[in-house]
Amino acid sequence: MRAQVYALDHDLPVYDIRPMEQVVSNAAGQPRFQTLLLGLFGAAALLLAAIGIYGVMAYTVTQRTHEIGVRMALGARTRDVLRHILGQGMKLVLIGATLGLAGAFVAARALKSMLFGVSPADPLTFAAVTVFLALVAFTACWIPARRATKVDPLAALRHN
Repeated sequence: MRAQVYALDHDLPVYDIRPMEQVVSNAAGQPRFQTLLLGLFGAAALLLAAIGIYGVMAYTVTQRTHEIGVRMALGARTRDVLRHILGQGMKLVLIGATLGLAGAFVAARALKSMLFGVSPADPLTFAAVTVFLALVAFTACWIPARRATKVDPLAALRHN
C-alpha cells in the first residue's frame, strides 16, 4: 500500500494501515462488550429469579406439610393433594407472569435505543423466559408437594 501511494504522490503521509475488518472490529468493540455484559447480567438475573421462585414456592409448600397431613388423614388421594397445591402455586405464577410481562414490556421500551435487530416487544424472548420461569415454579411446587404427600399423616399431625 505504501509503495503504491508513494508512486502516486511522495508528499502524502501514509500511516496506520490496517485491514478493514480490523477497523470495523475496533469500532464495534465497545458496543459488543456492552451487549455481552448486558446479556450476562440478564442471564444472572434469570438464574436468580429461578432460584428465588424455587425457594419461595418450596418454603410455602413445606409450611403446609401439616395441612397436607390432615388432608391425607381425611382420605385425600395423593393426586388430589398434588393437583390442589400445583393449582394454587400456578395461580400465583400466572399473576406474577402477568405483572412481570407488563413490567418487562415497559422496561424494553425504555431500552429501545440499546436493542439492535430485535424489537422491544420480542414475543419469542418474552415467551421463552415466561415458559422457563413457569417450569421452574411448577417444579418448585411439585417436588416439595410430592415429598409432603409421602410423609406419614400421623407424623405430620404430630409435628404441629
